Amino acid sequence: MTDAMIVDAPGRDATFAANRATGRIALSVTSASGQSRRARVHEAGSLRVRFPNAADAAQLEAVTVNTAGGMAGGDCFDIEIDIGAGARLCLTSAAAEKVYRSLGPDTQVGVKLAAGPGAALAWLPQETILFDQARLRRTIDLDVAHDASVLLAEAIVFGRSAMGETVACGHVFDRWRVRVGGELVFAETTRLDGEIAQHLTETAVAAEGAAIASVLKLPGNEAAAEAIRAMQQSFVGDVGVSAWNGLALARLVAPDGAALRHDLIAVLTTWGGRMLPRLWLN
Repeated sequence: MTDAMIVDAPGRDATFAANRATGRIALSVTSASGQSRRARVHEAGSLRVRFPNAADAAQLEAVTVNTAGGMAGGDCFDIEIDIGAGARLCLTSAAAEKVYRSLGPDTQVGVKLAAGPGAALAWLPQETILFDQARLRRTIDLDVAHDASVLLAEAIVFGRSAMGETVACGHVFDRWRVRVGGELVFAETTRLDGEIAQHLTETAVAAEGAAIASVLKLPGNEAAAEAIRAMQQSFVGDVGVSAWNGLALARLVAPDGAALRHDLIAVLTTWGGRMLPRLWLN
């Protein structure tokens, strides 16, 4: 091996690392005179947050924007949201997030959400679309007061089927942890590795579906679950729902992104009790 070859290898690694996207949003919301307002907004890297209805006294709406145009292996993004006592926030994303093929490193996304006494948080980003050989590692940590309310939804679409794309292989690691009053009430980790297309055909995974979503409602009860069950005839894909320990959880599986979005809008509208952000309805 020549000296030139020895020097060149770490140089390529450094160039790759220097071109990876990073982004961070830290947002806190407070309630004053019955209106939810931004108390602190921090943006770094390629993540931005905008507020299309800042004058709406009922609920503040926030929209995240990734100026990098997508995510790739080695990218790292963090979002921290803190909702003060009595404040109300609905957060969505400007568009579906795309996670592209990785040459090896994971795309890392960390989300930390907190809601104080009497606060209300709706975490409703649009779908995450995975491309073939994508590698996504996402963690979501939610810590809320006993009387706070939360509606949290995340959807993953495996390839753009309308364009003939599939996800033959890749890696998905998605970990959720939910605490109420500091006590862990919900914990799960989803992992799909290797031949994802094959895993999705299995009945216990997605029964040949290509799009999945989870929706958590807190507080939630059997009445909330029954409201979703009553809609079964209107769903395009499969939707299952259960309630326990003061929360309700819906699981959605659909043949493609369009079908999943149809069913997801129905669930979110029923559980949210108000119109979804305009970006969801475009």
